Amino acid sequence: MAEEFDLIAEYREDQGKGASRRLRHEGKVPAIIYGGGRPPRALAFDHNKVLKQSESESFYSSVLTVKVGDKSQAAIVKDMQRHPARRQILHIDLQRVVEDQEIRMNVPLHFKGEEVAPGVKQGGSVSHLMTDVEVVCLPRYLPEFLEVDISELGLDSMLHLSDIKLPEGVELPELAQGPEHDHAIVSIHVIKAAAVEEETTEAPEAGDVPATAQSDDEDKSED
Repeated sequence: MAEEFDLIAEYREDQGKGASRRLRHEGKVPAIIYGGGRPPRALAFDHNKVLKQSESESFYSSVLTVKVGDKSQAAIVKDMQRHPARRQILHIDLQRVVEDQEIRMNVPLHFKGEEVAPGVKQGGSVSHLMTDVEVVCLPRYLPEFLEVDISELGLDSMLHLSDIKLPEGVELPELAQGPEHDHAIVSIHVIKAAAVEEETTEAPEAGDVPATAQSDDEDKSED
């Protein structure tokens, strides 16, 4: 069952860096919502509530419900800025969703069957070359993720974008640009360890005098 996300917001009139800093000090997240044929509006959310919801992977690939008072608006996350050191959301960009207009979103790839793949049983390692892909679809068809079955993938083999089984109404815009954009998404290969260069210099045997020492003695005898 698809997870539902309700974001309770309030409109904000003050804008700019100073206003955003004040909101963050009050435990709120400044945001903006745009698109849908309507002008942008500045919003503010409760930081801790949004932070908790954002810990779910599907938060970023779902149609969210933004509520302001008694009004609701469907939207998707287009960008989220985080503090580089603290567990803090700094700003959110939201795009309004219109039921009959297509949206472009990145959705995660979920790989299954790795433990039974023939290539793994033969000693290969799975490399995830892509972890998400961009899709185009109407909002009602937006998938939370796309599943990729690699249970039959052999050694030195790979799957491409065209191997993804797409649900109804979902397309990959990358493939529409031509076969050269049919990128690999996962492969199984034997990972070879880098050869360690063996030292060829042998230590001098007991009683042997290193060449440098011999030259020093010769120089002294000439003085």
